[in-house]
Formats: sequence, C-alpha cells, structure tokens
Amino acid sequence: MTAAVPKLRIRGLRKSFGDKRVLDGIDLDVMPRTSMVVIGGSGSGKSVLLKCVLGLIQPDAGVIEIDGQDVLRMRRADAEAARARIGMLFQNGALFDSLPVWENVAFGLLAQRRIDRRAARERAGEILAQVGLAASVGELSPAELSGGMQKRVALARAIAAQPDMMFFDEPTTGLDPIMGAVIDGLIVDCVKRLGSTAVAITHDMASARRIGDAAAMIHRGKIIWSGPASALMDSGNPEVDQFTHGRREGPIQMELRR
Repeated sequence: MTAAVPKLRIRGLRKSFGDKRVLDGIDLDVMPRTSMVVIGGSGSGKSVLLKCVLGLIQPDAGVIEIDGQDVLRMRRADAEAARARIGMLFQNGALFDSLPVWENVAFGLLAQRRIDRRAARERAGEILAQVGLAASVGELSPAELSGGMQKRVALARAIAAQPDMMFFDEPTTGLDPIMGAVIDGLIVDCVKRLGSTAVAITHDMASARRIGDAAAMIHRGKIIWSGPASALMDSGNPEVDQFTHGRREGPIQMELRR
C-alpha cells in the first residue's frame, strides 16, 4: 500500500536576515484534508515559515513541496499557479478600507477575472452567509464592522476561491474568548466543507486544540515536537509543556535584545 503524499512537505528550510537565523532546517509534513497548528514564541519564525510557502519571502535553502511538487524549483508561472490555490486569513484581516465588504470578499475572483462585478456581488453574499453574515453586510465598509465581523469577512475572502489549502495567521488575535471560539468553529466548518488542508499559527492554546488535528512547535528555528493537537497540554516535551502552560520557569528563557 502506497503511503499518502503530504499536501505540504517541507524539508531543510532555512532563512536568515543578516546575522539572525530565523529558520534553521525546518522539516514539516501536513497531510491532505487535515489541519495543522504551528505554535512557538514571538519571533520563533512562524510567520516567516508561512511567507516562505506563500512565496512572499525567498528562503535561503530547503524544499517546499505542494502535492509532491517543489515550488522553489518550478517555473515561476507554475509556482504561482500552485500558490494561487492557497487561501490566506491574515492576522489583522488586511481588508481594503477603500472597498465595500462585498468587493473585499470577491477581490481575488475579480482580480483573476474569473467573474464579472454583478456576479461577484451575488457570490459575495453567498459566501458571507457561510460565515454567518447577512448579504446586506456586503454594502458596508470595513470601518463599520466590529473586530469579530472583520475576521468573518476576512475568512469569507479566504474561502471565496474554494482553495484546497488554507493558512491562518493568529486567527483569534484581538478577539474575546467567545468570539474567538466562534471564529474557530467557522474555520473548522469551512475547511471541512471545502475538503481543504489547513495550517494555522497561533499563540492561543484553546484555539490550537479546537482547530488542529495535528500540531508542531518551532523553537530556535527548528521543529522540536510534533504530534496530535490533543496532546499539546501533555506532550512530555519540556519546552512544549512550558509554552503551552505559560510557565515562567523552564528551558525557554527570554532573550534580551541587544
């Protein structure tokens, strides 16, 4: 029986900024139709990892395979096509203030000329309903929305093109615990509905356990532990246990910036 090919396979990924080595040989597998959460302290390289996969940052070395194909060694057009199948929910939502909500939701579809404006407005209303918002919200500007509603709109934009892989950057940041749980539930529902593979980076342990099937921790530029998300609070790894329980004392020490 042939083993399943990971949806996302990363090997030996390295990235430095000057003398600062942020990624120091990252190895990570994300299997199809599963949700992986990546945890780690501030500055540990979580966001840099996502940006390398998305092509926003060029790594110094390593392999990034999507469906078994190394996007770092593809022709540019092929790599862009592979990455176009990724939906992204940014930490701050990253909505366009100058555009109404419906146009934010349909922005990618319009930019790729996959739909005309009339159809895009109708499609945006359908997608807003999937994240629990009325179609009438589409006529508002992002500034008229609460933080929770902005997150929902950003999620609607992320799923608009029905991506087969989705990235979530700190999806519950800035939300109260109840709204955080609501957003996590919507993420899980949307990922399952689309049959997508998901990667989320988060500091929120409750969110990590709600979203994730699997989990991994980055520390000093490497993956130091991976396993089921249900084991995050009882991993048996000293660094992971210190981080997930928020303990001041332990093997992880805050580095002083010089």
